[in-house]
This record gives sequence, C-alpha cells and structure tokens, in this order.
Amino acid sequence: MVNPTILAQIQFYITIGFHFIFPPLSIGLSWYIAYLLTRYIRSKDLYYKEQAFFWIKLFATTVAIGIPTGVLMEFQFGMNWSEFSRFVGEVFATLILLEVFFAFFLESVFLGVILSGMRTKRISDRILWFSSMMVALGTTLSSFWILAANSWMQTPGVPGAPGSGWDIVGDKAVLTNFWDIVFTPSMFARFFHTVNACLIAGSFFIIGISCLYLMKNRHHQFAYDSLRVALVVGIVLSIMQGFFGHWQSTIVAIYQPAKFAAQEGLFETTSGAPLVIFAIIDDSGVIFEIGIPFLLSFLTWGDPNATVTGLEAFPPGDRPSVILSFYPFHLMVMIGLFLVGVAALGTFLLWKKSLKDESSFLRKWFLRLGVLAAPLTLISINLGWITAESGRQPWIIQDILRTADAASAAPGEEVLLSLSTYILTYIVLFVAWILVMKRIFTKGPSLTNIEEVST
Repeated sequence: MVNPTILAQIQFYITIGFHFIFPPLSIGLSWYIAYLLTRYIRSKDLYYKEQAFFWIKLFATTVAIGIPTGVLMEFQFGMNWSEFSRFVGEVFATLILLEVFFAFFLESVFLGVILSGMRTKRISDRILWFSSMMVALGTTLSSFWILAANSWMQTPGVPGAPGSGWDIVGDKAVLTNFWDIVFTPSMFARFFHTVNACLIAGSFFIIGISCLYLMKNRHHQFAYDSLRVALVVGIVLSIMQGFFGHWQSTIVAIYQPAKFAAQEGLFETTSGAPLVIFAIIDDSGVIFEIGIPFLLSFLTWGDPNATVTGLEAFPPGDRPSVILSFYPFHLMVMIGLFLVGVAALGTFLLWKKSLKDESSFLRKWFLRLGVLAAPLTLISINLGWITAESGRQPWIIQDILRTADAASAAPGEEVLLSLSTYILTYIVLFVAWILVMKRIFTKGPSLTNIEEVST
C-alpha cells in the first residue's frame, strides 16, 4: 500500500489543481464585467450591457463550480492534515475565515443581485454597476487572504521573533500580531504575481472565446470589440508578469534558497551562475543543459559574479524534488513567452486593422493561437502553483513543520477511497461546467435568452 502521506499529498494536489481552474477566470472576468457596466453607465449604450450580460453568464457558471470545489479543498485540512490543523489552527484559521467571508458573502451576495437584475427591471443600472464592482472586489480580496495564508506557510519567519507575528506555545502556534502574519516578506510579490496571472487568464479567456466566434463566422462585432480590449490588456499584463515573476524569484532566492536552486536546476553553489534555458535533469544531477553564463547571478543579485547557493548546500532530507520544481517552472515561463507572442501578434493585427481581413494569413493563425492560449493560461497558473508548493517540500510550513509530521493518522485505504471519490466528483463537475459553458457559447450574446443563468 502506498504511504498515506503520499496519497494525501496527491489528493491535495488534485484538489487545489482542479479548483485553481476557476478563481483565475472569476477574477479576470469580474473586472471585465465591471468595466463593461461602467461603460454602459457612462454612455447609456445598451450594447455594453448586452456584452456584460453574456460574460456574466460564463462568470456565474464558473463561480457555481468554483465555490463547491473550494469548500471541498478546505475539507482537506481536517481529513488528511489534522496535525497541521491542530498546530496552526489559531494562526491559519483566521486567514481562511476571511477568505471564506469575501468569497461566500461579498462575491456571492452581489452576484445574486446581478443575476436578479438580468431577469427584472426592478434593480437599477447603478445598483447593477455597484454590484459588479463589489463582485470584482470580492474575488480579488478573497485571493488576497488565501495568498496571505500561503505566504505565511512559505515565509513564516522565526517564532517569537520581532515582526514574525506568531509564536509557539506548548505544541501549538499562537497569533501575536495579525498584520505581521498577513504581510510576510513574500506576500506582496506573491499577491501581485498571482492576481496579475488571474487577470491575464481572464484576458486570454475573452480572447479565446472571441477568436472562436470569428473562426465560426458568428457575432463578428461582439468578438472584435471584445478582442480590442482583451488584447491591449493581455499584452500589457503579460509583459508586466515578467517583472512580477522576477520579483517573486528574488524573494524565493532570499528566503527559500533550496527551492530557488531546485527551480533553476542548480546543484552546485556557483559564482557567476548561468541561467538554464533548457536541460534534461533529475533529482541526482544535470544530464544535459544549455544556459546563458552569468545571467542567473545577475538577475538574482544584480552582479554577474555573485554566488548563488546550490542544492549541495542543503542536507539531502531538506531538498525539494528538482523534477517537480525545475520542469513546471520552466514550462510556466515558456507558456508565458508564448502568451506574450500571441498578444503581440493580435495587437499588431489590431494596429494594422487586419483583424477583419478574412484573407489575411496572419489573422488565421492568430485566431487558432488565440483559442489555444485560453487553456494554456490556466495550465501555466497551475504549473506555477506546483513549483511553489513542490519547491517548499519537505516542509509544509517552511523550516517549521515537515509535511510527514502534518498528516493525519488515517489508514492508506481510507485516503485512497477519499481520493477516488474526489476524482470522480471532479470529473462530473468538470463535464457539467464544460457542457453549460458550451451551451452559453452556442447561444451567444443576447439580452433576451438569459434563462440559463438562473440554473
């Protein structure tokens, strides 16, 4: 029988990985909906309201799946990680409670107002607009608190030290300063990097849907207008993501050097370390690599001759998996560069006014790539999460609590049963989500056919 802790880790990876499909789309779409309703309030042009109502349908369907998968995700702490929950309950539960408040109260209540406003004229346009802003704010604040919790696990500081915000009393973590555990050293970089990725996901989802309509010769004006906004936002945010990613990597290098070495594929402590572009690598060493000399040292410390710590500096039992850190990290970067290229191509066509030229060879390729880019953004986000969590191993709380010591004492058979049940449930939920999204897409934007939103 497989180790119950390994099964619990697999279940948690699957649970969060599946859930992480939906919050990025919710955050990205919510702000676009708020933008459209703002344009409607200012111009009184019903066309903007029609656009908003279409995206609200897709947004509501996504939230309808995202919320239950989020609830199931949090069940994990009691089911498979009871020792973790017992140890950090006072610290961790506060942040999770705030995340639940914003996700289930602010976002859900005002989304209900919007959906009611789509079916009745009793709700004024300004209330609809205000509700859309609250939904967008709620989705973003929800991510803030969950990222604060994760950041504390990544960079908890020294218990009892000034500025750490917590201490260990007996065998439990206790809260001493709330704001110190919220604003840990990695919080700001992680928040901006992750939320920006969510906005990128929303932009490319809009690009993908619009490109698909153009490929099918449907709703041309709606698709062009959606593309204009999404492309401009997409290319700006995709370029910014490089800076946010660099910021977070420098934080990792300072506070989690073992993770940094694993994601960069650096085994030996090196002065003038190269930036690995491509490598065949495993947990024992580098088999083959292509790198740019001195660039890793320069990007990390601003000095091409600076020393970067390698994995050899850490005991074997304290090293993360290189395979689960290096490959996801580099695939994430590759997808990011691909997204910049797709957005640049679309922006070029927009600038040249060639998006409506159906004979354009570049236009045909852009439409195909635009559709492909939509799921790739979500894959990229999940790869980033795998890098962050796998790179922290063997710790569940960095340098404080090991993953093996945090698991519940549940038999492997029980964990395997719950894992199988979760996988089956997620397959059903995913198929349901795809079918409903396809139905909404097939009907297209409309002010009258809105009955599917209430289901």
